[in-house]
Amino acid sequence: MNQFMNEIRNISDLTTRASIIEGFTAIVLSFVLSLIITYLYKKTHKSGRYSQSFVHTIIIMSVVVAIIMIVIGNNIAVAFGLVGAFSIIRFRSAMSDPKDIAFIFFGMAAGISCGLGFYLLAIVFTIMLSVLIYLLYAFDYGGIKSSYKSLKITIPENMHYEDVFDDIFEEYLDYYQLNMVETTNLGTMYQLTYLIAKKEGISDKDLMDAIRERNANLKVAVGMVN
Repeated sequence: MNQFMNEIRNISDLTTRASIIEGFTAIVLSFVLSLIITYLYKKTHKSGRYSQSFVHTIIIMSVVVAIIMIVIGNNIAVAFGLVGAFSIIRFRSAMSDPKDIAFIFFGMAAGISCGLGFYLLAIVFTIMLSVLIYLLYAFDYGGIKSSYKSLKITIPENMHYEDVFDDIFEEYLDYYQLNMVETTNLGTMYQLTYLIAKKEGISDKDLMDAIRERNANLKVAVGMVN
């Protein structure tokens, strides 16, 4: 009887050690994979609002999700309990870039795979998706190179702006549209805002020089469309 109990204890100890080793492996691997994911995020980030705390969040969530999957295992009761507990959490911060949400799910998917013990799948999944995301970034897939620009012209208040630049626009532009007229300099001048598309081979300087000869050398600005 004592020998039988000793064998049970030995089996229990081996099971506990195996669980600890698996848990440690899942946590370390999810951390390493999330580092790869966040490095890719930094390399492919384009918008001006970059947040270091968001990068840390991806890493933390990946590891936390891996731990949660280890805790749940095949226990349905624990799974429902965790769902109830996490339903209390509310995320208040809005994502400035929709791609940020995709990276959060990327990190969570890696963590889930590690937590369930699919280590090879987690590694292959992370590498393949990282390559695909980088290719989309490198080839700028889906990007549109717009030829439209914004043109702002300041003119004296005694100048009739309706048709004053039409001949210049016909010579230098493929498309133009007057979007806004507003007073400036305490009402002594007008500022005209156009949406324009230049003809091929026409530089901004050529267009601006032609307009300055007509608007008494007042301010002319060409910029990107918001």
